[in-house]
Amino acid sequence: MNKTVLNRFMQLPQPENQIQAMYVWIDGTGENLRAKTRTLEFVPNNVSDLPSWNYDGSSTYQSEGSNSDTFLYPVAMYRDPFRLGNNKLVLCDTYKYNKKPTGTNHRHSCLEAMKAAESQKPWFGIEQEYTLLDMEGRPFGWPKNGYPGPQGPYYCGVGANKVYARDIVEAHYRACLYAGIKISGTNAEVMPAQWEFQIGPCEGIHIADQIWMARFLLHRVAEEFGVVVTLDPKPMQGDWNGAGAHCNFSTKAMREENGIIEIEKAIDKLSKQHLRHIQAYDPHEGKDNERRLTGRHETSSIHDFSAGVANRGASVRIPRSCAEEKKGYLEDRRPASNCDPYAVTEALIRTICLDE
Repeated sequence: MNKTVLNRFMQLPQPENQIQAMYVWIDGTGENLRAKTRTLEFVPNNVSDLPSWNYDGSSTYQSEGSNSDTFLYPVAMYRDPFRLGNNKLVLCDTYKYNKKPTGTNHRHSCLEAMKAAESQKPWFGIEQEYTLLDMEGRPFGWPKNGYPGPQGPYYCGVGANKVYARDIVEAHYRACLYAGIKISGTNAEVMPAQWEFQIGPCEGIHIADQIWMARFLLHRVAEEFGVVVTLDPKPMQGDWNGAGAHCNFSTKAMREENGIIEIEKAIDKLSKQHLRHIQAYDPHEGKDNERRLTGRHETSSIHDFSAGVANRGASVRIPRSCAEEKKGYLEDRRPASNCDPYAVTEALIRTICLDE
């Protein structure tokens, strides 16, 4: 497509009393996002100003064709970095015809847990890894009939022979900042064509809302470049790193003096719920993570729980600085790159804060 032609139309003046609101939601796969746009005759100030909407759930694996109306309830609103002006991106929850949550609406129960633990001031940061692919499904920039050199020079690399498609990363970073998402950094990852962005720290439900919208922005930005984003936890078999969504977590007590005691208590609780967490940390109850959590390539074994200071081969890592300062946070390295952050953060809250 010729973007110059598009820009002619995007520069047409927009009526002051009309905006475009793009509603975004998670479909029945629990991994993919869908979106559609409506015109609003006002500029919303809060998400509560936004009307609910509906869509054909039979086309998103969320209902049968004979009873297909599925409902969208707005839960978060962001500035639209593509249409600019007063236009909005709207993250939505999905509900069935009977107004009960759809099977992949994990936000509903996550919000209940977050409210129950609100007094403990839970903070989260998520490190979202992803891989860029060409339209043939090959990692972007890789030789058509071979492989790049072994891993080593690519992590945080600089140079055209070490990193690929930095333009997408830079465009996505700026789009997140414009939208109002709390993006805290980016870096090239260990496998060439693999990147990472970090969101947080955010309190409570906001971390998962922002991860999902940041994912949407990433897919949407890459679409402009004709590149595909995959969150597959192990896109390339062999001696290549997989992709995770490491989750950093702390409570107010962990961040205060001698908080290391609370961190160690939390790790003990996590050790007793390893299987439960593995089942929550990818959309297929551990089957995706089986390919990634092998004990190699900076991962722990999916079968065993482990913890350690500065150990990237452990299930849970305590950063060196936190061990020295005796307060801070823990890093759960088990979540897969295609995890549902609502399911991940809910599992952490229920195990650590609510003792469930």
